[in-house]
Amino acid sequence: MARAIVARWQEWGGSGTQHLVLSDNRDGMSVDAVAISSDPHPFAARYRITIDADWLMRRLEVSLVGREDVLILEADGKGHWTVSGRPMPALDGVLEPDLSVSPFTNTLPIKRLRLAKGESAEIRTAYVSVPALEVFPDPQRYTCLEEGCRYLYESLDSDFRREITFDEHGLVTDYPGLFRRLF
Repeated sequence: MARAIVARWQEWGGSGTQHLVLSDNRDGMSVDAVAISSDPHPFAARYRITIDADWLMRRLEVSLVGREDVLILEADGKGHWTVSGRPMPALDGVLEPDLSVSPFTNTLPIKRLRLAKGESAEIRTAYVSVPALEVFPDPQRYTCLEEGCRYLYESLDSDFRREITFDEHGLVTDYPGLFRRLF
């Protein structure tokens, strides 16, 4: 991976955009991003993610433009989480966040799991609903359709499923119905 990667996505059916910078650091990587959503109620969110060398999230900060509250999720990489400093036992065993406004958080399980073609894995994520800034566990399944670039994502508590494509860095290029990569 290059020293820093810049990516931008657009909402699939709206005018919202997201700008993200993924940078290497001595302990792993960091993400600094802004998501501007147009639907159904316009808002802008800034998020920062700290990721260790094994592609495990260690810290996620989410704030909304015009609001003072900040959501801070921290994880120990072994499945224990705090939400704004309070232990969150409902997330025990979870290894990744799933940020509702970002296709980037799909990169984390893809990079960590390293599935071969035809392999599947069921995971639970810490789903972060934005702009509500609510967090809850969310069961999901990823199936590798084409190594490194195409996966089937399935929500295990609803009928939502999509084929998602990724680039050589593991960043989403197309997430039908939600996001499309601009660059």
